Amino acid sequence: MATGRSFKKILKISREAASDCPQPLPKPAWLKVRASVAGGAEDPIRDILSSYSLSTVCREASCPNRAECFSHGTAAFLILGELCTRRCAFCDLAHGTPKPPAADESHRVAQAVKALKLRYVVITSPDRDDLKDGGAGHFAAVISQLRKNVEGIEVEILVPDFKKKEDVALRILSEMPPDVFNHNIETVPRLYRVARPGASYEGSLALLKAFAEQNPHIPTKSGLMLGLGETDEEVMEVLRDLRLHKVDRVTIGQYLAPSKAHLPVRRYVRPQNFDLWRQRALEMGFKTAHAGVFVRSSYHASDDSLKAQ
Repeated sequence: MATGRSFKKILKISREAASDCPQPLPKPAWLKVRASVAGGAEDPIRDILSSYSLSTVCREASCPNRAECFSHGTAAFLILGELCTRRCAFCDLAHGTPKPPAADESHRVAQAVKALKLRYVVITSPDRDDLKDGGAGHFAAVISQLRKNVEGIEVEILVPDFKKKEDVALRILSEMPPDVFNHNIETVPRLYRVARPGASYEGSLALLKAFAEQNPHIPTKSGLMLGLGETDEEVMEVLRDLRLHKVDRVTIGQYLAPSKAHLPVRRYVRPQNFDLWRQRALEMGFKTAHAGVFVRSSYHASDDSLKAQ
């Protein structure tokens, strides 16, 4: 868990990394989200989530796609609380000391998914370094409840890195596996000290590979952001590493700074260049690849399910 002192150090590193980019980059025209998908699309889902005292990462992490996803009746559920035990300089989740896991949360998630009539659901969480299994047991409980209560449901989990608890976490999740195992690599290894202090690039790759080897019939997935200062050559190397570590689905999106206190955007990638990244990923052997300005980890996740069938 990052203390107040350690986060000041993280912010100092972030400011140093941004020293050659003192003024925010002007946002290009293609960053405007269509007003037609906004409206009141969030209201029905927000009401149901509120009635079951649940949160979505769509709202807590300020995802730019939440209006579009809500308008299609889809959401990524945030379990294990809204406070993260780490404080990554790109992320908008709140940092603090989390409460113990709620024993009835898995049941509430299942009932909300049933009420929303979802056929595909994404389950994610903050980092929970305070838990002996990193939260893996709670993920397994949610998967179990969903399958008991929602006929035909498909479950994708977007997990933290389970740092120093990988073995126990993978054992638990192999006993109650999801339909898709997702863990984000986030950025290139050179930028980990700035963007993901406390995380390990090699550790994230090893987690993905270990799950794939233990569960060869289950797709593995990862995602990364562009715009933090990486080069195209570094992105290619990350994609190669993901394939070498048995990852078969990938998402590539534009990093958007949640606030001035977060890491600055170092470049905006043009939509046509994201099209090229998607093509490169497919040529490298990824079974599915989503790449675009607003693409995030769970963006159109259910589409991949339909394609894979």
